Amino acid sequence: MFDNDDLKKAVEVLRQGGVILYPTDTVWGIGCDATNAEAVRRIFEIKQREDAKSMLVLIENPNLLNSYVKEVPEVAWQLIEVTDKPLTIIYPGAKNLASNLVAPDGSIGIRVTNELFSEHLIQRFRRPVVSTSANISGQPSPQNFGEISEEIKSAVDYVVLYRQEETGKNTPSSILKLGTGGEIQIIRP
Repeated sequence: MFDNDDLKKAVEVLRQGGVILYPTDTVWGIGCDATNAEAVRRIFEIKQREDAKSMLVLIENPNLLNSYVKEVPEVAWQLIEVTDKPLTIIYPGAKNLASNLVAPDGSIGIRVTNELFSEHLIQRFRRPVVSTSANISGQPSPQNFGEISEEIKSAVDYVVLYRQEETGKNTPSSILKLGTGGEIQIIRP
């Protein structure tokens, strides 16, 4: 179990518009308040990434999807229900999120996390949290905390302590893009 002070500190930094480095249900992520455009801009800066490349958002409960997507296609509920591994779904019609987080076509990638720390983090923060791999854009995604560069670690406002000692190999989520008519496009299997 994680340390409650670790969780409190991470939430406090998010509430202040800061950027954190934290464990997710896939790879370690760089995160911030997904409704705060300035915090999102800082992540683009840290990753040395163009604003045009969108990042995904984590929520802890699928029932929150309606708060951030204009209309959730029926197929999304079925996909979320049957998936047995982390799945990011790109939805058309993003809403109530930082504008620089939304792709030029109005879509947003959202994943429902089932990892203990990130789930509690989002519940306590009561807002969605950005999750993007903890690397400089173009470099390989670190598969565990030990592979994250010092450049990334020193650029964020808080580094979560929980799960730092793990050495297993984690992989990014599968990514599907849904069209307004329920069409499914596989982005990353």
